Amino acid sequence: MTRAAEVARSFAHLHADAARVLGAWSAPDAGQEQLRRAYLSFLASHPEGVAKAGPPEHLTASCLVLDTAGERVLLTHHRRARQWFQFGGHLEVGDTSLWAAARREGREESGIAGLEPLPDPVQLDRHVLDGDFGHCREHLDVRFAAVAPEGAEPVTSEESLDVRWWPVDALPEGTRAELSPLVELARRALGLL
Repeated sequence: MTRAAEVARSFAHLHADAARVLGAWSAPDAGQEQLRRAYLSFLASHPEGVAKAGPPEHLTASCLVLDTAGERVLLTHHRRARQWFQFGGHLEVGDTSLWAAARREGREESGIAGLEPLPDPVQLDRHVLDGDFGHCREHLDVRFAAVAPEGAEPVTSEESLDVRWWPVDALPEGTRAELSPLVELARRALGLL
């Protein structure tokens, strides 16, 4: 068995879940619909495309965390990228679904054990990676949203330089173009607008 076939077999449950979730997802606009179709096309031609050990471009899952009022967003200052992002990363063979991967990443990177993302994605984002990310060249991110439990205290993980709350209308410099649409979609999906 080839390495690619072995990876595809190990991640078959996540590949099937990604195809199901993306096949049923109602994109909020034409640009997101175009990405949804591109993700499905990618999955159809890459059975190992949900794994970091698969092709240099692969699916990832992330979780944007808002406070209960929808006025602040919790972001991580990523150690490798040296930029502020929502929580997220690669799917792992032990994840049962895209949603479970987003929940795991959100909990691990924020230190908030009670995070429960919405069941459906709020946004898709395909981006090329800048910097030293080894084999990884492009992420096809499936983004979920969650509200932090009242009084939850974030903890900075080893993957981050910092974890901090930011006002939704004053996001960190250099992130607004990417994160503002995600924050808006998350606030709407969570009923916080």
